[in-house]
Amino acid sequence: MYDPPAENRLEVVIVTGMSGSGKSTAIHVLEDLGYYCIDNLPVVLMPRFLELCGSSLESMSRVALGVDIREREFLAAFPSVLGELRATGYHVRTLFFDASDDVLVRRFSETRRPHPLGEEGGPLGGIQRERRELEGLRERADRIFDTTALTVHQLREELQRSYRQTADATGLSLLLMSFGFKFGVPSDVDMVLDARFLANPYFVEDLRQRTGQDETVAKYVLDRDEARGYLDHLRELLRYTLPLHQAEGRSYLTVAIGCTGGRHRSVAIVERLARDFAKESWRVQIKHRDVQR
Repeated sequence: MYDPPAENRLEVVIVTGMSGSGKSTAIHVLEDLGYYCIDNLPVVLMPRFLELCGSSLESMSRVALGVDIREREFLAAFPSVLGELRATGYHVRTLFFDASDDVLVRRFSETRRPHPLGEEGGPLGGIQRERRELEGLRERADRIFDTTALTVHQLREELQRSYRQTADATGLSLLLMSFGFKFGVPSDVDMVLDARFLANPYFVEDLRQRTGQDETVAKYVLDRDEARGYLDHLRELLRYTLPLHQAEGRSYLTVAIGCTGGRHRSVAIVERLARDFAKESWRVQIKHRDVQR
């Protein structure tokens, strides 16, 4: 078995998830960013294929593999193969793409494509069966992309933002997301925190139309004892947990911080935390989900 040098490990991204959730788009984006991409490679062939890739790291250092329910041995073989790849020394990340059942049904209806498991129960029956069979794999994923509310263009932008910054790096990335509770709690995150108890600039006429990215709004939110204390506890929590997640081999940790509308308090908190942890040499990304609503 090929033993990659520790300082020059092959980077492997495994793209999987629900049919119709955006996996093909992800493969195309990664290919545009310099990954060597293969879709629907039999899982049992992965170790040998990556061994060949790893023997020529100078020309092929990043690989993306698309695998899904079409590969019939996929579910049974994947956990052991994934463990083997990581034990070999490859830097492996698993991305799971998902969307709500009704959105997936609509997408299959619009494209007139049959669901891979929908022979008897139609698209919805196939989707529900696939979701049950992939439940364990979803739980193992390093990162979950919920594309329910995303257009193809928005998904492409999200992937480009994530992988343009991390394509040549290893280790853990911290994604800090602001959101508004009134628009729903994001489902594709690892940790959800609440900032609704902080002073709300929405009730200040001069600040209402601005966002937490504005210095005046940020000062209004953060220059108070309760905000300072909250930030101190958040920093302590993340400084403790980030190295533990990294030691477990995680590639991403997504932390969502919400306020009522997702425009002021959560945005200000995310911006401050991002600056703080970037100074501590963590790779930090920001997403303000509802700031333009």
